[in-house]
Amino acid sequence: MKKVALITGGSSGIGLACALEFGHHGFAVAISGRNEASLQSALQQLKAEGVEAIAIQGDVGQEADCQRMVDLTVGAFGRLDVLINNAGISMRALFVEAQLDVLKQVMNINFWGTVYCTKFALPHVLKSAGSIIGISSIAGHKGLPARTGYSASKFAMNGFLEAIRIELRKTKVHVLLVSPGFVATNIRKAALVADGSAQAETPRNENDMLSAEYTAQEIYKAYTGRKRDLVLGRQGKLTIWLNKFFPAWLDGMVYKHLAAEKDSPLK
Repeated sequence: MKKVALITGGSSGIGLACALEFGHHGFAVAISGRNEASLQSALQQLKAEGVEAIAIQGDVGQEADCQRMVDLTVGAFGRLDVLINNAGISMRALFVEAQLDVLKQVMNINFWGTVYCTKFALPHVLKSAGSIIGISSIAGHKGLPARTGYSASKFAMNGFLEAIRIELRKTKVHVLLVSPGFVATNIRKAALVADGSAQAETPRNENDMLSAEYTAQEIYKAYTGRKRDLVLGRQGKLTIWLNKFFPAWLDGMVYKHLAAEKDSPLK
């Protein structure tokens, strides 16, 4: 029987790349997302690649939707081996100017979405001795100015999944935390600004970033190797290392780097 993966935020970017990568290695996949048109387009792409797949419209920020995603996946395929908590949203605004609802929305999707999906998926993953994977960020290791809500949500995700890993250490469940550097996806265009509207235009050069396809390949390798943590990109690895030994110096470098972005709210 095929192994089964449920991938949230699976209609584009890292999520879709993971669906293709795991599908090409024999998995049946369920992808979820909020936009039905994008989901159907992704589903057609998966099927054209010979991947057995279903698409489930839903919002990971809604507890009932997460329960339904898991139920429909298990109903369609009879099991669940891998949950990839990938759905996420970013923000870009100074905290002093940002509406609190912006931070709440980011936390609700990035953190609570991971909590809800993991809660409902875990009984099935325990049965299959499978994996819980969280797509975090370097922002979950180093707080990023003008991305307070995003950093907070990723720090929270990291702490939650690390605690889950320790709770499950006497089981055969594998927990993997993935921390990419900047990846060329739609997340920056969809990032929320101070009033909660979408940024619409990326402030960074997407051509200089890791590709979603490369990221998915590395995630699959880390999954098969049952790694605890995966940090991707030279910049990401260097950031984590420098933060251990030179945190104050790195604060200044992070500020300078992000202040150089196009239309940065940092002065």
